[in-house]
Amino acid sequence: MIKGIAQLILALNSNEKKTAVAAGFSWGVLLALLPSGNVFWAVLFFVSLFFKHNQGAKLLVTVLLKLAMPFLYPYTDQIGWAVLHIEPLQPFFTMLYNMPFVPFTRFNNTLVAGGLTAGVILWIPVFMLAVVLIPLYRNSFLPKITNSKVVKAIKNLPLVSKIGNAVAALKNMRDTNLGAM
Repeated sequence: MIKGIAQLILALNSNEKKTAVAAGFSWGVLLALLPSGNVFWAVLFFVSLFFKHNQGAKLLVTVLLKLAMPFLYPYTDQIGWAVLHIEPLQPFFTMLYNMPFVPFTRFNNTLVAGGLTAGVILWIPVFMLAVVLIPLYRNSFLPKITNSKVVKAIKNLPLVSKIGNAVAALKNMRDTNLGAM
């Protein structure tokens, strides 16, 4: 977890493409909205590894949003119920349910259907919002945050110093790899 936080801090504060960080945020939202512990979540997580995005952003957003999911379950449940009860899609859902592997994805669960629907719908808005907010953060807020008394006090905490050391180590490794090319 500390490495993921360090990667996100490094990505937000470095020259990493804002689109890669934004894609990480979008993947994180999609994965967080789906209930974990089923085949569908595992397949989507595995598929996400083949796309270029910031893994630290994905993992951090997934973990943070998963903490809020008990409050969001009623809404994803309603969305899933509405999707699963669209009359023209009933033959399609029946066909999927009768396929050999597909029922293990629990696509017919209202939380899974609602989470997938909400995640797909929110993908582009989250991506676009992150693309807009990352430069704003880098140019406006980062200098103010870095020089504040609160941040200087927090940097002295043991956990934060470990994260800082991890960020420095990752940055040194990345700079060393870029210098070797």
